[in-house]
Amino acid sequence: MHISVNSIIRMSRLSLDFQSAATARFVPAAHLTEDRMLLSRRRFVQTLAGGLALPAMPDIASAQEYPARPVHFIVGLAAGSSPDIVARLMAQWFSMRLDRPFLVENRPGAGATIAAGFVARAPADGYTLLQVSSSNTISASIYKNLDYDFVRDIVPVGEICASPNIMVVNPSFPVRTVPEFIAYAKSNPGKINMASAGVGTETHVAGELFNMTAGIEMTHVPYRGGGPALEALIGGQVQVLFPSSSATMGYIKSGTLRALGVSLSTRIAELPDVPAIADFVPGYEASGWFGIGAPRDTPAMVIDRLNSEIDAALTDPGVKARLADLGNEPRPGSAGDFGKFIATETDKWAKVVKAAGLKQI
Repeated sequence: MHISVNSIIRMSRLSLDFQSAATARFVPAAHLTEDRMLLSRRRFVQTLAGGLALPAMPDIASAQEYPARPVHFIVGLAAGSSPDIVARLMAQWFSMRLDRPFLVENRPGAGATIAAGFVARAPADGYTLLQVSSSNTISASIYKNLDYDFVRDIVPVGEICASPNIMVVNPSFPVRTVPEFIAYAKSNPGKINMASAGVGTETHVAGELFNMTAGIEMTHVPYRGGGPALEALIGGQVQVLFPSSSATMGYIKSGTLRALGVSLSTRIAELPDVPAIADFVPGYEASGWFGIGAPRDTPAMVIDRLNSEIDAALTDPGVKARLADLGNEPRPGSAGDFGKFIATETDKWAKVVKAAGLKQI
Protein backbone atom coordinates (compact mmCIF):
# COMPACT_ATOMS: atom_id res chain seq x y z
CA MET A 1 0.00 0.00 0.00
CA HIS A 2 1.35 3.42 -0.93
CA ILE A 3 0.69 6.41 1.32
CA SER A 4 1.56 9.84 -0.04
CA VAL A 5 3.40 12.41 2.00
CA ASN A 6 0.34 14.75 1.91
CA SER A 7 -1.85 11.97 3.31
CA ILE A 8 0.64 11.36 6.08
CA ILE A 9 0.66 15.04 6.96
CA ARG A 10 -3.16 15.16 7.03
CA MET A 11 -3.17 12.14 9.33
CA SER A 12 -0.65 13.81 11.60
CA ARG A 13 -3.06 16.74 12.16
CA LEU A 14 -5.33 14.50 14.25
CA SER A 15 -3.16 14.71 17.31
CA LEU A 16 0.38 15.10 18.60
CA ASP A 17 -0.47 12.82 21.48
CA PHE A 18 -1.94 10.06 19.33
CA GLN A 19 1.37 8.23 19.35
CA SER A 20 1.14 7.94 23.14
CA ALA A 21 -2.66 7.58 23.36
CA ALA A 22 -2.44 4.77 25.84
CA THR A 23 -1.22 7.12 28.56
CA ALA A 24 -2.14 10.60 27.39
CA ARG A 25 -5.41 12.42 26.72
CA PHE A 26 -6.53 13.30 23.21
CA VAL A 27 -5.56 16.83 22.25
CA PRO A 28 -7.33 18.30 19.21
CA ALA A 29 -5.04 19.72 16.56
CA ALA A 30 -6.60 23.14 17.00
CA HIS A 31 -5.21 23.32 20.52
CA LEU A 32 -1.63 22.58 19.44
CA THR A 33 0.85 25.39 19.08
CA GLU A 34 2.38 25.91 15.65
CA ASP A 35 5.79 24.64 16.84
CA ARG A 36 4.24 21.50 18.29
CA MET A 37 2.26 20.94 15.11
CA LEU A 38 5.45 21.11 13.03
CA LEU A 39 7.23 18.74 15.40
CA SER A 40 4.26 16.38 15.34
CA ARG A 41 4.15 16.28 11.56
CA ARG A 42 7.87 15.78 11.28
CA ARG A 43 7.98 12.87 13.72
CA PHE A 44 4.89 11.21 12.30
CA VAL A 45 6.13 11.50 8.71
CA GLN A 46 9.54 10.12 9.68
CA THR A 47 7.98 7.22 11.56
CA LEU A 48 5.67 6.13 8.74
CA ALA A 49 7.98 7.01 5.85
CA GLY A 50 10.75 4.88 7.31
CA GLY A 51 8.62 1.79 6.80
CA LEU A 52 6.19 2.70 4.02
CA ALA A 53 6.49 5.64 1.72
CA LEU A 54 10.08 6.93 1.49
CA PRO A 55 12.68 4.16 1.87
CA ALA A 56 15.43 6.23 0.17
CA MET A 57 15.24 9.24 2.49
CA PRO A 58 17.88 8.10 5.05
CA ASP A 59 20.49 7.51 2.31
CA ILE A 60 19.77 10.87 0.67
CA ALA A 61 19.97 12.70 3.97
CA SER A 62 23.27 11.08 4.95
CA ALA A 63 24.79 11.94 1.57
CA GLN A 64 23.68 15.56 1.85
CA GLU A 65 25.20 15.83 5.32
CA TYR A 66 28.48 14.17 4.29
CA PRO A 67 30.90 14.25 5.95
CA ALA A 68 29.45 14.14 9.44
CA ARG A 69 32.55 12.65 11.06
CA PRO A 70 36.30 12.21 10.30
CA VAL A 71 37.24 10.54 7.02
CA HIS A 72 40.16 8.12 6.72
CA PHE A 73 42.36 8.47 3.63
CA ILE A 74 44.31 5.23 3.13
CA VAL A 75 47.70 5.44 1.37
CA GLY A 76 49.51 2.35 0.10
CA LEU A 77 53.01 3.81 0.37
CA ALA A 78 55.20 4.90 3.25
CA ALA A 79 54.93 8.20 5.08
CA GLY A 80 57.21 10.86 3.64
CA SER A 81 57.14 9.50 0.08
CA SER A 82 55.95 11.68 -2.80
CA PRO A 83 52.59 9.87 -2.95
CA ASP A 84 52.16 10.42 0.79
CA ILE A 85 52.90 14.13 0.39
CA VAL A 86 50.24 14.39 -2.34
CA ALA A 87 47.75 12.57 -0.12
CA ARG A 88 48.40 14.91 2.81
CA LEU A 89 48.07 17.95 0.56
CA MET A 90 44.64 16.76 -0.57
CA ALA A 91 43.61 15.75 2.96
CA GLN A 92 44.41 19.25 4.15
CA TRP A 93 42.30 20.71 1.33
CA PHE A 94 39.34 18.44 2.10
CA SER A 95 39.57 19.19 5.82
CA MET A 96 39.47 22.91 5.17
CA ARG A 97 36.69 22.81 2.58
CA LEU A 98 34.41 20.24 4.20
CA ASP A 99 35.04 21.22 7.83
CA ARG A 100 35.84 17.68 8.98
CA PRO A 101 39.20 15.98 9.60
CA PHE A 102 40.58 13.88 6.73
CA LEU A 103 43.10 11.60 8.37
CA VAL A 104 45.92 10.07 6.31
CA GLU A 105 46.62 6.47 7.26
CA ASN A 106 49.61 4.69 5.70
CA ARG A 107 49.26 0.96 4.98
CA PRO A 108 52.29 0.27 2.74
CA GLY A 109 53.40 -3.00 1.23
CA ALA A 110 52.76 -5.57 -1.50
CA GLY A 111 52.48 -3.09 -4.35
CA ALA A 112 49.79 -1.05 -2.56
CA THR A 113 47.50 -4.11 -2.43
CA ILE A 114 47.29 -4.06 1.38
CA ALA A 115 45.77 -0.59 1.33
CA ALA A 116 43.45 -1.37 -1.58
CA GLY A 117 42.19 -4.55 0.07
CA PHE A 118 41.49 -2.69 3.30
CA VAL A 119 39.38 -0.08 1.50
CA ALA A 120 37.60 -2.68 -0.65
CA ARG A 121 36.35 -4.35 2.54
CA ALA A 122 35.39 -1.08 4.28
CA PRO A 123 31.79 0.15 4.57
CA ALA A 124 30.61 1.95 1.42
CA ASP A 125 29.74 5.17 3.23
CA GLY A 126 32.44 7.58 2.06
CA TYR A 127 34.37 7.55 5.33
CA THR A 128 37.19 5.30 4.09
CA LEU A 129 38.91 6.45 0.90
CA LEU A 130 41.88 5.08 -1.05
CA GLN A 131 44.69 6.95 -2.68
CA VAL A 132 44.54 5.17 -6.03
CA SER A 133 47.79 5.02 -7.98
CA SER A 134 49.44 3.44 -10.99
CA SER A 135 50.74 0.77 -8.60
CA ASN A 136 47.20 -0.56 -8.18
CA THR A 137 46.73 -1.08 -11.91
CA ILE A 138 50.08 -2.89 -12.15
CA SER A 139 49.52 -5.03 -9.06
CA ALA A 140 46.21 -6.25 -10.44
CA SER A 141 48.24 -8.47 -12.80
CA ILE A 142 51.24 -9.14 -10.56
CA TYR A 143 49.41 -10.47 -7.49
CA LYS A 144 47.24 -13.51 -8.22
CA ASN A 145 45.77 -14.28 -4.79
CA LEU A 146 44.11 -10.95 -3.99
CA ASP A 147 40.84 -11.17 -2.09
CA TYR A 148 39.38 -8.29 -4.09
CA ASP A 149 39.10 -7.16 -7.70
CA PHE A 150 40.51 -3.67 -8.03
CA VAL A 151 38.42 -2.53 -11.00
CA ARG A 152 35.23 -4.07 -9.59
CA ASP A 153 35.57 -3.27 -5.88
CA ILE A 154 37.07 0.24 -5.91
CA VAL A 155 34.88 2.93 -7.45
CA PRO A 156 36.75 5.90 -8.99
CA VAL A 157 36.24 9.32 -7.40
CA GLY A 158 38.68 11.46 -9.36
CA GLU A 159 42.25 11.74 -10.60
CA ILE A 160 44.56 14.21 -8.86
CA CYS A 161 47.82 14.39 -10.78
CA ALA A 162 50.41 12.56 -12.86
CA SER A 163 54.17 12.49 -12.68
CA PRO A 164 56.01 11.48 -15.87
CA ASN A 165 58.80 8.96 -15.84
CA ILE A 166 62.11 10.15 -17.28
CA MET A 167 64.40 7.86 -19.23
CA VAL A 168 67.81 8.67 -17.73
CA VAL A 169 71.31 7.30 -18.32
CA ASN A 170 74.70 7.76 -16.75
CA PRO A 171 76.56 10.54 -18.63
CA SER A 172 79.37 8.10 -19.38
CA PHE A 173 77.03 5.92 -21.43
CA PRO A 174 77.77 6.59 -25.14
CA VAL A 175 74.31 7.71 -26.27
CA ARG A 176 72.62 11.11 -26.20
CA THR A 177 69.22 10.44 -27.77
CA VAL A 178 66.49 7.79 -27.72
CA PRO A 179 67.25 6.69 -31.34
CA GLU A 180 70.93 6.28 -30.44
CA PHE A 181 69.95 4.23 -27.39
CA ILE A 182 67.74 1.93 -29.47
CA ALA A 183 70.47 1.46 -32.08
CA TYR A 184 73.02 0.64 -29.36
CA ALA A 185 70.64 -1.82 -27.70
CA LYS A 186 69.96 -3.64 -30.98
CA SER A 187 73.68 -3.92 -31.61
CA ASN A 188 74.26 -5.19 -28.06
CA PRO A 189 71.22 -7.31 -27.14
CA GLY A 190 70.96 -8.06 -23.43
CA LYS A 191 74.07 -6.05 -22.58
CA ILE A 192 72.30 -2.93 -21.30
CA ASN A 193 71.45 -3.22 -17.62
CA MET A 194 68.16 -1.56 -16.72
CA ALA A 195 67.69 -0.77 -13.02
CA SER A 196 64.35 -0.68 -11.23
CA ALA A 197 62.96 -0.15 -7.74
CA GLY A 198 61.93 -3.82 -7.69
CA VAL A 199 60.04 -6.44 -9.66
CA GLY A 200 56.61 -5.20 -10.71
CA THR A 201 57.24 -1.61 -9.70
CA GLU A 202 56.41 1.36 -11.88
CA THR A 203 60.06 1.80 -12.89
CA HIS A 204 60.26 -1.85 -13.87
CA VAL A 205 57.16 -2.04 -16.08
CA ALA A 206 58.02 1.33 -17.69
CA GLY A 207 61.30 -0.23 -18.82
CA GLU A 208 59.59 -3.43 -19.97
CA LEU A 209 57.11 -1.36 -21.97
CA PHE A 210 60.07 0.33 -23.66
CA ASN A 211 61.51 -3.11 -24.46
CA MET A 212 58.23 -4.09 -26.10
CA THR A 213 57.55 -0.95 -28.07
CA ALA A 214 61.13 -0.30 -29.18
CA GLY A 215 61.81 -3.94 -30.07
CA ILE A 216 64.92 -4.27 -27.92
CA GLU A 217 66.15 -6.47 -25.08
CA MET A 218 67.56 -4.99 -21.88
CA THR A 219 68.59 -6.93 -18.77
CA HIS A 220 66.50 -6.10 -15.74
CA VAL A 221 68.39 -5.46 -12.48
CA PRO A 222 65.94 -4.98 -9.57
CA TYR A 223 66.91 -3.08 -6.42
CA ARG A 224 65.20 -2.65 -3.07
CA GLY A 225 63.66 0.71 -3.75
CA GLY A 226 64.13 3.74 -5.96
CA GLY A 227 66.98 5.18 -3.91
CA PRO A 228 69.36 2.22 -4.36
CA ALA A 229 68.46 2.02 -8.05
CA LEU A 230 69.40 5.68 -8.54
CA GLU A 231 72.65 5.17 -6.64
CA ALA A 232 73.52 2.24 -8.90
CA LEU A 233 72.87 4.33 -12.01
CA ILE A 234 74.92 7.25 -10.72
CA GLY A 235 77.70 4.84 -9.79
CA GLY A 236 77.74 3.28 -13.26
CA GLN A 237 76.69 -0.25 -12.19
CA VAL A 238 73.67 -0.01 -14.53
CA GLN A 239 73.09 2.05 -17.65
CA VAL A 240 69.43 3.16 -17.67
CA LEU A 241 66.50 3.80 -15.36
CA PHE A 242 62.89 5.04 -15.82
CA PRO A 243 62.19 6.88 -12.53
CA SER A 244 59.66 9.62 -11.79
CA SER A 245 60.52 13.20 -12.64
CA SER A 246 60.27 14.22 -8.98
CA ALA A 247 62.97 11.72 -8.04
CA THR A 248 65.44 12.76 -10.76
CA MET A 249 64.93 16.43 -11.60
CA GLY A 250 67.76 17.63 -9.37
CA TYR A 251 70.22 15.06 -10.79
CA ILE A 252 69.29 16.00 -14.37
CA LYS A 253 69.69 19.73 -13.84
CA SER A 254 73.03 19.24 -12.08
CA GLY A 255 74.35 17.07 -14.92
CA THR A 256 74.69 14.00 -12.71
CA LEU A 257 72.28 12.13 -15.00
CA ARG A 258 71.38 12.62 -18.67
CA ALA A 259 67.72 12.67 -19.66
CA LEU A 260 66.92 11.07 -23.00
CA GLY A 261 63.14 11.34 -23.03
CA VAL A 262 59.98 11.85 -21.00
CA SER A 263 57.29 9.20 -20.81
CA LEU A 264 54.26 11.39 -21.54
CA SER A 265 53.02 12.04 -25.06
CA THR A 266 54.38 15.61 -24.96
CA ARG A 267 57.33 17.46 -23.46
CA ILE A 268 57.08 18.86 -19.95
CA ALA A 269 57.68 22.43 -18.84
CA GLU A 270 60.47 21.50 -16.41
CA LEU A 271 62.53 19.89 -19.21
CA PRO A 272 61.63 21.78 -22.40
CA ASP A 273 64.66 20.47 -24.29
CA VAL A 274 63.95 16.81 -23.58
CA PRO A 275 61.65 15.19 -26.18
CA ALA A 276 58.87 12.73 -25.52
CA ILE A 277 59.89 9.09 -25.96
CA ALA A 278 56.76 8.70 -28.09
CA ASP A 279 58.33 11.00 -30.69
CA PHE A 280 60.61 8.04 -31.57
CA VAL A 281 58.63 5.07 -30.17
CA PRO A 282 54.97 5.51 -31.19
CA GLY A 283 52.51 4.54 -28.51
CA TYR A 284 54.94 4.66 -25.62
CA GLU A 285 53.50 6.32 -22.53
CA ALA A 286 54.07 5.54 -18.86
CA SER A 287 53.64 7.69 -15.81
CA GLY A 288 53.00 7.60 -12.14
CA TRP A 289 49.63 9.05 -11.23
CA PHE A 290 47.41 9.47 -8.20
CA GLY A 291 43.72 9.77 -7.58
CA ILE A 292 41.04 8.86 -5.09
CA GLY A 293 38.83 5.79 -4.92
CA ALA A 294 36.17 4.49 -2.56
CA PRO A 295 34.51 1.15 -1.78
CA ARG A 296 32.05 -0.12 -4.36
CA ASP A 297 28.45 1.08 -3.79
CA THR A 298 29.52 4.33 -2.12
CA PRO A 299 26.59 6.76 -2.67
CA ALA A 300 26.82 8.70 -5.92
CA MET A 301 26.16 12.00 -4.13
CA VAL A 302 29.25 11.42 -1.99
CA ILE A 303 31.35 10.60 -5.06
CA ASP A 304 30.12 13.73 -6.83
CA ARG A 305 30.87 15.97 -3.88
CA LEU A 306 34.40 14.65 -3.47
CA ASN A 307 35.03 14.90 -7.21
CA SER A 308 33.95 18.55 -7.27
CA GLU A 309 36.32 19.29 -4.39
CA ILE A 310 39.21 17.60 -6.20
CA ASP A 311 38.59 19.76 -9.26
CA ALA A 312 38.39 22.87 -7.08
CA ALA A 313 41.72 21.98 -5.47
CA LEU A 314 43.40 21.50 -8.84
CA THR A 315 42.47 25.04 -9.90
CA ASP A 316 43.76 26.56 -6.65
CA PRO A 317 47.09 28.39 -7.24
CA GLY A 318 48.59 27.17 -3.97
CA VAL A 319 47.76 23.51 -4.61
CA LYS A 320 48.95 23.73 -8.22
CA ALA A 321 52.26 25.26 -7.14
CA ARG A 322 52.84 22.55 -4.54
CA LEU A 323 52.10 19.80 -7.05
CA ALA A 324 54.48 21.42 -9.53
CA ASP A 325 57.20 21.44 -6.88
CA LEU A 326 56.77 17.66 -6.67
CA GLY A 327 56.96 17.27 -10.45
CA ASN A 328 53.26 16.53 -10.81
CA GLU A 329 50.74 17.80 -13.37
CA PRO A 330 47.14 18.38 -12.19
CA ARG A 331 44.54 16.17 -13.90
CA PRO A 332 41.01 17.34 -13.13
CA GLY A 333 38.09 15.44 -14.61
CA SER A 334 34.97 13.44 -13.91
CA ALA A 335 34.77 10.21 -11.94
CA GLY A 336 33.66 8.48 -15.13
CA ASP A 337 36.72 9.67 -17.04
CA PHE A 338 38.95 8.45 -14.23
CA GLY A 339 37.24 5.06 -14.31
CA LYS A 340 37.90 4.69 -18.04
CA PHE A 341 41.54 5.67 -17.50
CA ILE A 342 41.95 3.08 -14.73
CA ALA A 343 40.47 0.35 -16.94
CA THR A 344 42.81 1.29 -19.81
CA GLU A 345 45.87 1.34 -17.54
CA THR A 346 44.97 -2.02 -16.00
CA ASP A 347 44.66 -3.62 -19.44
CA LYS A 348 47.90 -2.04 -20.65
CA TRP A 349 49.99 -3.27 -17.74
CA ALA A 350 48.42 -6.73 -17.89
CA LYS A 351 49.76 -7.05 -21.44
CA VAL A 352 53.21 -5.83 -20.38
CA VAL A 353 53.34 -8.24 -17.44
CA LYS A 354 52.41 -11.13 -19.73
CA ALA A 355 54.83 -10.16 -22.51
CA ALA A 356 57.70 -9.71 -20.06
CA GLY A 357 56.99 -13.08 -18.51
CA LEU A 358 56.76 -11.64 -15.02
CA LYS A 359 55.87 -14.27 -12.47
CA GLN A 360 52.74 -13.64 -10.44
CA ILE A 361 53.21 -13.34 -6.70
